[in-house]
Amino acid sequence: MPFVRPRAMLAVLTVTAAVACGPLRPGQGPGAADRVPRASQWADSVLATLSLRDKAAQMVWPWVLGDFTPGRSAAWQRIEELASRQHVGGVIISIGSPTEIAAKLNALQRAAPLPLLVGADLETGAAYRARGGYATPNGIDLGGATMFPPQMAVGATGDTALAYAMGRATAVEGRAMGIHVAFAPVLDVNNNPDNPVINVRSFGEDPRAVARLGAAFVRGAQAHGMMATAKHFPGHGDTRTNSHLELARVDASRARIDSVELLPFRAAIGAGVGAVMSFHGDVRALDPSGVPATLSRGVMTGLLRDSLGFDGLVISDALDMRGVLAQVGAVEATKRVVEAGVDVLLMPADVEGTIDAIVAGVREGRYTEARLDASVRRLLEAKARLGLHQRRAVDVEGVRLALGDSLAVNAARETAERSITLVKDSLGLVPLGRLPAAARVLSVTYARRADLSAGVTFNAELRRTFPGLRAEWVDVEQGGVDYQRLLLAADSADAVVVGYYDSVSPSEATTSSAPRPFADFVRQLVERGARPVVVSFGTPYFLRQVPSTPAYVVAWGTWPVSQTAAARALVGAAPISGRLPITIPPHAPLGAGVRREARSVAR
Repeated sequence: MPFVRPRAMLAVLTVTAAVACGPLRPGQGPGAADRVPRASQWADSVLATLSLRDKAAQMVWPWVLGDFTPGRSAAWQRIEELASRQHVGGVIISIGSPTEIAAKLNALQRAAPLPLLVGADLETGAAYRARGGYATPNGIDLGGATMFPPQMAVGATGDTALAYAMGRATAVEGRAMGIHVAFAPVLDVNNNPDNPVINVRSFGEDPRAVARLGAAFVRGAQAHGMMATAKHFPGHGDTRTNSHLELARVDASRARIDSVELLPFRAAIGAGVGAVMSFHGDVRALDPSGVPATLSRGVMTGLLRDSLGFDGLVISDALDMRGVLAQVGAVEATKRVVEAGVDVLLMPADVEGTIDAIVAGVREGRYTEARLDASVRRLLEAKARLGLHQRRAVDVEGVRLALGDSLAVNAARETAERSITLVKDSLGLVPLGRLPAAARVLSVTYARRADLSAGVTFNAELRRTFPGLRAEWVDVEQGGVDYQRLLLAADSADAVVVGYYDSVSPSEATTSSAPRPFADFVRQLVERGARPVVVSFGTPYFLRQVPSTPAYVVAWGTWPVSQTAAARALVGAAPISGRLPITIPPHAPLGAGVRREARSVAR
């Protein structure tokens, strides 16, 4: 089935989210004007019944894993008490299978005196968190929600229809599982190739393209019943530091920030985005005190609310990150976050202590109870607009019907195929389909052993054209790799393909570079005349370490949908049309990309 454009999509909407909840912001659909007053009335009536501590608790959202947790276990009791006794206002749900996430969230909703708002990092669609994983030892893919390639792959297509489709699929699948807020899209402009934490999570380095694609994602998500979140305000793209590990710093001028970093956020606000997430970074041009933006009233209130006119939810980035804790500690950080104007304190390590700290701030005169009322009213109104005051639980059986519909699957497939970018091909090696079926093809997969999907789909697809393909694996974390054996294997091969699977977690990454021994291995392949085709399934910047490789392809993501697309492009079964949405200095400019038409590979 071909990909269906947004107008056709609207005729076949899944009822689960769009009909039940409707648009989220005023003016975004029929009946919105009626829903907003009703939401305000419900919010005010509930707010009047809350104690000071319950108001503080509404602003605190703990982290909950989406795994199976027995109902009588101590682990479940700890989680349930966050809702039933601490009265938190929401949670951020993490990795699990779709049905287990839905069942767990239903149980939490039943335990909570007020409806919970549920958020999740859904940067590549609902599958970013809702996958069944892989069963060991045989690596069986247990399935899950629809996985899109990373946002930078969408940037490589330049197609706002695909960004909208990604938002639509994220909303329909996420709402079916009981998730209401997508912590996406990432609107950081990735204009620093050494950024270890944003990278392919961004749409690219052109602020206008990021703005267009980000606004399209917002419209796609919110038209289908899910609140989108623009992050990380005021911009995390131009830094070499991972804010999960230490305080990041952006040294750009105010004029540059206005014209580059803020442009996508302005576009998202114009598109009616429901939430904005903060950046744990020092942006001296906006606050010369050097405090993280999350703790800065000048940034969170003065700039975001007063200057940009944003009236939705302001959500902190995770409060267990060193970027915000290193300077002042958890208790003081909590009070400063509230002073800054943030509505949701996300993922604190000590939930009860955070609630107590918010209350203490009122009693110490740091801020007033009316300050809390403003945030809690926004939260309660959001819950009502999402329909949670009428229905909190989801139909677990309906999850199977809502996830993986043809619109989502085909949109993800088209995004992956059209994103494949042939950055260079100086010897005309691509497509490999020019070689005979009996050609000796060596495929080297470089990945972490824990990445059970790395190379599996890619090599299986290549074998459809080259049945005798030889696959070799290099473990990123293994010392003493026998590269000499791989070099000898390459000497007798007709074609060598090197797959680089850079899948470091954003919370762990300290660099965007590959270890030198592996880069040296690729260089030696070139020196021995092996003419390798390097395919990067992750950071596009790997080319800086292997500039001599004659052919370099960027597939953007490690998931099966991108592996299939890369293999089909490599053998000529699909055209290659992607364009770099970033610069790879000094080797490839913004917009670079060699086009290739599809060719018959029938044997």
